[in-house]
Amino acid sequence: MPTTLASAHLEQTASQIYGYMISDHSGNWGLDIHHWDWVPGVGVISILAYFESTQKPEILNHLTSWARQNLHKSEHLKVINSMAPFAIFPALYDHTKDPVFLETAERIGKWMLTEAPRTREGAFEHTVTENASFPEQVWADTIFMADLFLARLARLTGETAYAQEAVNQLDLHLRLLQDDRSGVLFHGWNCIAQDHMSAARWTRANAWIAVATPMILQEIEGLAQVPEETLERYRAMMKGLIRYQQADGLWATVMDQPDYYPETSGSAGIACGILLAVKRGLLDPSSKEAAYRAAESILSKVLPSGEVTGVSGGTPVMPTIEAYNTIPCYPTLYGQGLVLMLLSEMLEKRKETAI
Repeated sequence: MPTTLASAHLEQTASQIYGYMISDHSGNWGLDIHHWDWVPGVGVISILAYFESTQKPEILNHLTSWARQNLHKSEHLKVINSMAPFAIFPALYDHTKDPVFLETAERIGKWMLTEAPRTREGAFEHTVTENASFPEQVWADTIFMADLFLARLARLTGETAYAQEAVNQLDLHLRLLQDDRSGVLFHGWNCIAQDHMSAARWTRANAWIAVATPMILQEIEGLAQVPEETLERYRAMMKGLIRYQQADGLWATVMDQPDYYPETSGSAGIACGILLAVKRGLLDPSSKEAAYRAAESILSKVLPSGEVTGVSGGTPVMPTIEAYNTIPCYPTLYGQGLVLMLLSEMLEKRKETAI
């Protein structure tokens, strides 16, 4: 394995990224962790992964304090994107036994099962906190932002209804978004028009499902049966993604447009997904080489301050494929987070190998 991926370098870089995430970025949409939405949600999910890799108590203490400090901001934000921060609540309850984490998670889980808006196919409609509406639209992002929480709640409570819904949503999103020719996913599906809108094979959309699926499968094991077709669709997606990897180890922001700019967050999510998929037996171990090649390039995108560069800004389903290449890049908690998740998984792998 390349020396750039040595444990000491990975540990130092992960620590720098984490430190940058928890610094004061008040008022910065992409970096302010103290509000309630998908951006800080991805941030805290990744910080939990970092804690699980390092077992450093101060990281867990920071997450617990964050949740208690910011929970009140969630009260009027029942949309799919604002579900993301709740994904850390089952773990926080496990560690603290504070009933507020369990009671809140169960209340939100019931809302998702019974009240969350759905498309005509039964998929969660992708609703957001911004003043924007995407009626009857299915986005790949939902699997990470909301479905992961349901799977973790299922594991915590043992309630099979949550596990089955997590499976149903994963199956629906893969079926509705997959390009059967290449295996990879389109960013979104419009249930009214019955099309993929601009039909962009957007890299970060694929990354959300690449990394979330093995995490979800781990949580629901023994609670719900996953159809073999769903697993095959996921494997086809991952193999398709590896085929689109560029010579520098990264993926272009729209992966089948090699002249578009390389995008760090989506590349990190795909690489982390590859490692998690290999761990669960969903991919051949040889696939790890693609993840390591990506990691080498991704590490070069991290500044000494811990800032992750080359991360595209918040991106709805754009009207044209060309429009994706105009999205500006700037540091964000989801960019920091997806890289931190990748490094945490690599460090976890090193520890397992050393045992």
